[in-house]
Amino acid sequence: MTEPVAVIPARNLPIPDHLSPVARMYLAPQPAMADYPALDDKAGWRAYVDAVDASVLPLLLQISAHAVAEVTARDAGGAKVFEIVPPEHDPEDCGVVLEMHGGALILCGGDACKLMGIGSAARLKRRIWSVDYRMPPEHPYPAALDDCIAAYRALLAERDPSQIIVSGGSAGGNLAAALMLRARDEGLPMPAGLILGTPEIDLTESGDSFHTNDGVDPGLRSLMPVNLLYADGHDLKHPYLSPLFGDLKDFPPTILTTGTRDLYLSNTVRMHRALRAAGVAAELHVTEAGPHTGFPGGPEGAAIDSEIRGFIERVIVT
Repeated sequence: MTEPVAVIPARNLPIPDHLSPVARMYLAPQPAMADYPALDDKAGWRAYVDAVDASVLPLLLQISAHAVAEVTARDAGGAKVFEIVPPEHDPEDCGVVLEMHGGALILCGGDACKLMGIGSAARLKRRIWSVDYRMPPEHPYPAALDDCIAAYRALLAERDPSQIIVSGGSAGGNLAAALMLRARDEGLPMPAGLILGTPEIDLTESGDSFHTNDGVDPGLRSLMPVNLLYADGHDLKHPYLSPLFGDLKDFPPTILTTGTRDLYLSNTVRMHRALRAAGVAAELHVTEAGPHTGFPGGPEGAAIDSEIRGFIERVIVT
């Protein structure tokens, strides 16, 4: 029996007038994205990653041009970490945000990771440990998760878990949630809280918004070829790859953010409901017309940052 399919006529999607000028800019049409290489074309994937990173880095430099922070590169149990301290940081505050950067599980390592961490430190006004985890094509799963658990263990050696927040956006949200599952499986304590920004927590891409927001989100498309590259033959439904399908009991209090035009809207709302069903204190914030990137630099983005800062203040013990 053929499954019913809703056929929607082509139509224009206006940008709402009530959005800020910054938000309206984010919703402008974007240039066409390059095709993905063949799954077994390692050189092609390396060239793809290098090209995208080169295009992203100037934007990150522009965004962080006015951000000031003390940055220290350090070894965290074998994982590379940037420890970032903003000038607003209270020296008596022992709290640390362990951050996994976004980038589709293959992008934004090195300098991009550092710049994204500097941006997070400025927005959250907190000490950040930004994990520069290994990625494909050279280092597929489980290398990135291995680095994240190593960094978490190293941080636990310096801080009480009540002083740690784990955070991740997009691909970083995948790793942040997978880290909770693996930490629990390895007998490690949970942190004080978890931040999931439009998380890529279902690599099978089974959610409704992968269809309804396909082409509506201006900066994100299906990442299935990337997901397969990252998984390296492992089952995409495994909870360490798609944490949405894991046992979420004992997760720490969690804040999740997304937008109505986000391709990962379904990821975020399904994770929220799954956490609530598991008895976890979880709050969800959805930005009107927000794409996958949200609206950093605009009042809409500032409102979400304020919610996240408030969440950290409520759950962390300093």
